[in-house]
Amino acid sequence: MRYEAPSSIEGAVKLLAAEAGMARVLAGGTDLLVQLRSGRFEPDLIVDLKRIDGMHDIREENGGYRIGAAVSGAELNEHAGLIALWPGVVEAAGLIGSTQVQGRATMSGNLCNASPAADSVPALIAAGALARIAGPEGERDVPVEEVPTGPGKTSLKKGEFVTSLFLPGRPPHSGDAYLRFIPRTEMDIAVVGSGVSLSLDDDGRVASARVALGAVAAQVLLVEEAAAAIIGTSLEAAALEKLAKAASAACRPIDDKRGTKEFRIKVAGVLTRRAALIAYERARAK
Repeated sequence: MRYEAPSSIEGAVKLLAAEAGMARVLAGGTDLLVQLRSGRFEPDLIVDLKRIDGMHDIREENGGYRIGAAVSGAELNEHAGLIALWPGVVEAAGLIGSTQVQGRATMSGNLCNASPAADSVPALIAAGALARIAGPEGERDVPVEEVPTGPGKTSLKKGEFVTSLFLPGRPPHSGDAYLRFIPRTEMDIAVVGSGVSLSLDDDGRVASARVALGAVAAQVLLVEEAAAAIIGTSLEAAALEKLAKAASAACRPIDDKRGTKEFRIKVAGVLTRRAALIAYERARAK
């Protein structure tokens, strides 16, 4: 196994594209190192991104924020501007692992690990976040929901990796939230996760919304029917009921030791209703 730590994006792309065997990217390493130690795989090449300029930066851009691939959860939790604009995303990232893990874990790594139960991914999808991908053919921006394609699988091509995530600016009276259900109080894998982002018009009605669900299908779901259920409403009881039913209807879960299909379907509706109410109150407060 070979370890490389290039100083440029171009250098990283060349290394990844030229490797004939298995290559893996190291950003925080909280997933990769565990997988190596467990013997899940043994790559021929590991490319460490942390020496590349910009990988540790959180920069304002077009009213939003660009977050480098090596920015840790701990750094996100200390950034006042990002917390003010996207509190739900920061909270979701803050649920990844323990305090120690937070010092290394990254949202880009959480995304590219492609777990259906990843905590930050539903929040990022609800936020309409974009992933900037570098590769042999240059850079491209894609919606976050297009990166994972199944458990442990992504749409990234040979030589490609995520360099940053972009959280867009948003209009006044906007809010977001992420909630998950876990068997324990912390440091557990989500049985269900729900992210909701919405913006209100001047009358306090939902003008736009996005809803995403984790751990209820082979990949995190963007549920357009759930978002449509609350647009034009002030989250009255009937709208919330319609929202919950749409969220539950979108689920395609499995039975496992953490929860049954029926349980996940029910909890998805409950959590989405609760997350929507939190996002709505945050939007009203702005």
